[in-house]
Amino acid sequence: QVQLVESGGGLVQAGGSLRLSCAASGRTFSSYIVGWFRQAPGKEREFVAAISWSAGSTYYADSVKGRFTISRDNAKNTVYLQMNSLKPEDTAVYYCAASKVFIMDRTLWPYWGQGTQVAVSS
Repeated sequence: QVQLVESGGGLVQAGGSLRLSCAASGRTFSSYIVGWFRQAPGKEREFVAAISWSAGSTYYADSVKGRFTISRDNAKNTVYLQMNSLKPEDTAVYYCAASKVFIMDRTLWPYWGQGTQVAVSS
């Protein structure tokens, strides 16, 4: 069982930066792949980025490549999403999720946090 809590969201101007954190509980957290997803108003939840348990592999949606960086600190049971050069279209609720395998299909990720709001003004 893994419990996830996101933090770090807020309001930022276009071009600015935010760092989201996903704190996990559970002794086996380090064996999970952790991903970030986002859901904008009226849209489906979409994949943003993911990181393997060893941090040896990272995955990004094309829309955030080169702007967002995912990292993890297993000693702190925390995964981070550094978001730079933010755009108004990045506005969404951001969720972290955990899975034993990497899957693009969000419906197959078993563990989810409650989400944190990111708003980017133009």
